[in-house]
Order: sequence, then structure tokens, then C-alpha cells
Amino acid sequence: MATATASSYLTIAAELAGRFREDAAERDKAGGTPVRQRGWIRESGLLKLLIPAEYGGLGGQWSDVLRVVREFARTDAALAHLYGYHFLCLIAPHLAGTEEQKRYFYEITAANNYFWGNSSNPLQKTIIGRRSEDGVIVNGSKAFSSGSPDSDLLAISWNDSESGEYYEGIIPSGRTGVEIVDDWDNMGQRQTGSGTVKFHDVRVEPHEILETPYAGQTVFSTLVPQLSQSILASIFIGSAAGALEEAKAYTLQHARPWYTSGLERASEEPSTLSRYGDMWADYQAALSLVEKSDRLLDAAWAKEEALGEEERGELAVLVAASNVQAGKMALDVTSRIFEVMGARATASKYGFDRFWRNVRTHSLHNPAEFKLRSVGNWYLTGSAPVPGFYS
Repeated sequence: MATATASSYLTIAAELAGRFREDAAERDKAGGTPVRQRGWIRESGLLKLLIPAEYGGLGGQWSDVLRVVREFARTDAALAHLYGYHFLCLIAPHLAGTEEQKRYFYEITAANNYFWGNSSNPLQKTIIGRRSEDGVIVNGSKAFSSGSPDSDLLAISWNDSESGEYYEGIIPSGRTGVEIVDDWDNMGQRQTGSGTVKFHDVRVEPHEILETPYAGQTVFSTLVPQLSQSILASIFIGSAAGALEEAKAYTLQHARPWYTSGLERASEEPSTLSRYGDMWADYQAALSLVEKSDRLLDAAWAKEEALGEEERGELAVLVAASNVQAGKMALDVTSRIFEVMGARATASKYGFDRFWRNVRTHSLHNPAEFKLRSVGNWYLTGSAPVPGFYS
């Protein structure tokens, strides 16, 4: 496989997605960790897409990353999740570290094609850090640690044992005392490794502790919810696109017209044509909103510390709206494809149900109801969402 460049990254992503598709349904049933496929992503060079060229990366934008997420999600939403969340963790030093920390973690990731995993969350106060003479010793456990199995670096968080203050750090995933538990067995996103990580007297070195407590001390440092929601929105979009493609192929090759229709092919059924037209139109509308949101995200990211509160608020509203719309559309499309394929398409061997299961699992990540309230409050009163872990 060729290594991705700034101009070829989408071609490489499409090639990988094709390889993922070969056994996506089987791997979904098996669960576990897609070690071989993660290795292909490492070899592709796509893990450094967002890293600035000055640090050895490809110098891409967030919209580039999200296009790859959508491409992967067409065949494998779990790998799309792992890829997107790699960057969500990778930029932690950029948002909350020193210039030296940002440079260091970007450079070692680009040079080694490191894959990042997540084990941090300010809402889970289940990991305690005790200051030592030189560094911090952490103990506890963290659930929903997506991407932790087979990762190279791990973004972690803890509350200080004395002050209770929240901190983040970056450590090697193989650090002594880190126990990555293989206990993720949910109905969807079955290969994201989103299970538990336990910490037994794990040492965090001084240079691994992010300089600024991750409490949103600048507007720029509060962009994590918009990044996370944008990744999820692209997983929804990609999953819907993949479901439609699979349904189209099945309808043309295997579906049968209803016996009283007098038609020879299912593709001639007026109701089938109408349903495909309806689903495709809904998909295009959601995709357009997501792409608009991605462009605004690029602009906000480029401003860094110059980002203002009003600009952040505008972005938060658009990202929330696009996330909700993409999720609603994807839930509908991944269910309705069975109406145009027929009963035989429910056979386990096809694995078409994985598209709905993946979308349904992710759409529960942070409920649409609360995002809609934020959008509605902005529309009625002009009040932008208050920066928080999910807004």
C-alpha cells in the first residue's frame, strides 16, 4: 500500500475502506480488537493527517480527517470511530499543554505512526492522582476507554487527591500498572475496545502531565465537544452512505418484486423507487449540513487562541444541529433499507443490521434532546450553548 500524502489521503482511505469491507460483518459478530486493520491504518500514514507539516505530519485540516471518518464508516463504523478518536486524543496537548508538549507529542506520533487511545473524562471522578516527589501516581479505573486496546499512547485523566482538581496526561499504553480490560461487549461499535482501563500505581512523568488543567481556561481549549460531535456526525453520515450502497447492490442483484405487481424486477417497483429517492434526499440534506459545519470547524481551529466566544457559540450551535440531523437521518436510513431489500436481507450472513446497531449505539453517546434544547435556546433567545464537556 502507498503511504498517504496531503493530496492522496482520500484515495488511500478509500482503498483501506475496501479492504475493511471484506470481513466487516464477520468481525462485527466476533467483536474484539481489529489488530490487523489498525496495523493497516498505521502503515498508511493517515494517523498523521492532522499533524502540522512542521512537526512531520501531512498538514491537513479537521474537514480532511472527517472525510476519512466518513469513508471508513461506509464499511466499518468501529474503525471510523477509532480513527476519529485518535485525533480527539492527539490534540489534547495542543489544547491544554505547553508549546514544548504540543511539539513533542506531534513529532513522536508522526515519526512512529502512533495510534492514540482514550481513557479520560472529567465527568468520571474514578481515578485519583497523588503527587510524588517527581510526577504523579494514579490509581482507579475508567469505563468507555475507546481505542485503548492495541494503542501506543493513552490520554488519561485524574483528580488530584488533595485539591480535587482535574488533570490530563499522556502516557505509553504499555506503562507498568496499566491494565486494559477486554470487557466491551455491546450491541454496536463492537470493535472499538470501549471497555475498562484500570490503573494500579501508574506513574505519570512530569513532561507527560499537561501544563494547563483541562478546565477550559481559554475559548480555544473548550472545543473538545464540537470535535467529538463532529466525529460522531461523520460516523452517522458514513454509516448511512454504506447502508444505502449495500441496499442498492442487494436490490439490483437479489431483491424480488411482490408477486402481484406484474413486474420482473424489484428495481421497477414504484414504491421501491420512491423510498430510495426519499432516503437519498434525506442523506444529501444531512451531508450538506455536516459539510457546512466542518468548514466552520476548520475556521475555528485555525484561529487557535484568537477564537472568540461568539465564534465558538456559532460553531457549537451548527455542530449540535448537524449531529442531531445526521443521527436522525442515519437511524431512519439504516432501518428503512430493509423495506426495499425484503425479508431475505435479514439473513445473518449479510450483516446489514450492523449499520443500524452502530448508529443506535453512537446516537446514545450524548442524547439529541439536550443538543436540541441548546439549539432551540439559541434560536429563541440568542444565548449560545454554555461550554461544557458535551456542549
